[in-house]
Amino acid sequence: MGKQDGLTRHVSAADVDDSTATILHVDMDAFFASVELLDRPELIGKPVIVGHNSTRSVVTAATYEARKYGVNSAMPLALALRRCPKAIVLEPHFERYQFYSEKVFEICDQLTPKVERLGIDEAFLDVAGARAIYGSPMRVAALLRERVFAETGLVCSVGAAASKYVAKVASGLSKPNGLLVIPKDKTTEFLHPLPISALWGVGGKTAESLQQRGFTTIADVAHADRATLTRAVGEAGAVKLHNLAWGNDPREVVERQAEKSIGHETTFEDDILDTAEIRRELLRLSGKVAIRLRAAGMVARTVVLKLRFEDFSTVTRSRTLPEPTDLGRTLYETVRGVYEEFAPEGRPVRLVGVRGEQLVEPGGGQLSLWDTTDGWRDAEEAMEAASARFGSGAIAPARLLGVQRSERPRLGQRD
Repeated sequence: MGKQDGLTRHVSAADVDDSTATILHVDMDAFFASVELLDRPELIGKPVIVGHNSTRSVVTAATYEARKYGVNSAMPLALALRRCPKAIVLEPHFERYQFYSEKVFEICDQLTPKVERLGIDEAFLDVAGARAIYGSPMRVAALLRERVFAETGLVCSVGAAASKYVAKVASGLSKPNGLLVIPKDKTTEFLHPLPISALWGVGGKTAESLQQRGFTTIADVAHADRATLTRAVGEAGAVKLHNLAWGNDPREVVERQAEKSIGHETTFEDDILDTAEIRRELLRLSGKVAIRLRAAGMVARTVVLKLRFEDFSTVTRSRTLPEPTDLGRTLYETVRGVYEEFAPEGRPVRLVGVRGEQLVEPGGGQLSLWDTTDGWRDAEEAMEAASARFGSGAIAPARLLGVQRSERPRLGQRD
């Protein structure tokens, strides 16, 4: 539905009928950038880009002030700076984003047990059962926004509707820092004037195919001849888009499911042949994966190594552990072993990644060998606590001092 830059912001009046709008979609506003600005309040209101300042870096996040210049996430940083030369670039700190994400989700969980997390910065909530305790859906949404700001200093936008799809569209249109309620009987009135890009799942190519056949708004799709729509997007796509165009979305809010995988990867500034440097990066990435595993309350049965070479060919190799773990040291020793067995000599490495898969909840309170003999858990948790309080890298293994990389986090099903 286009890029969210706040230029088309809509919010609801206080007297809107919210009785049927029991599904909320909460979305943190410019989440990564907003977290960075907690420590840099003097930059609030200025165009800020989050990303590693290197020739190969991409934009991790951008404030709304930067988005107005056409800066978007995943855009090459060099292009972003051409569009917005006065932008201020800040380094990302993914462990802090995870920390604040968990705080926001804790608030959601306290308001209703029916919370479906979507990645790190958004969620669906079914608040139909919260009336007796907190009041109407609009009141729950307002309370959620108030608590998020009071307890984290961050702001979020919320859409409320009778279905997940419409709630998500509403939250996007309420950005930044807004609340938009769509009563069930106002659904088509709300949807039909919107561009086809507002239909869930309609990306650039699908939008182009629809536009070539004269579809420009959701109303066009709603009233379309089924044969014409099928030629544009196929039979299954035609059924899906037609239903969405009338606001028909029967999916329920599903409580959070376990992550399928958690990982991190790094793109080097220059292709690397130095195996010692690659091992150092594997150690750093393993530590970050471990932090996310502990934050998610999960342990990994399998460790995956990812390598991309100078010709962009990519390979992965995995190894299943004797027992699941959430310790960076165990992950590192395993992935290093995989690397040393596999890595072909003489091939420069462009990207390296570490991922934990087959995630399960820790069982039986058993400790791994590392816990009982080497005290790695205490050391890692101490470093994690110091990073959360004083910033990334406050304490780190000696071999990692001064190491900075252009990385992309990989979390859950997005991996």
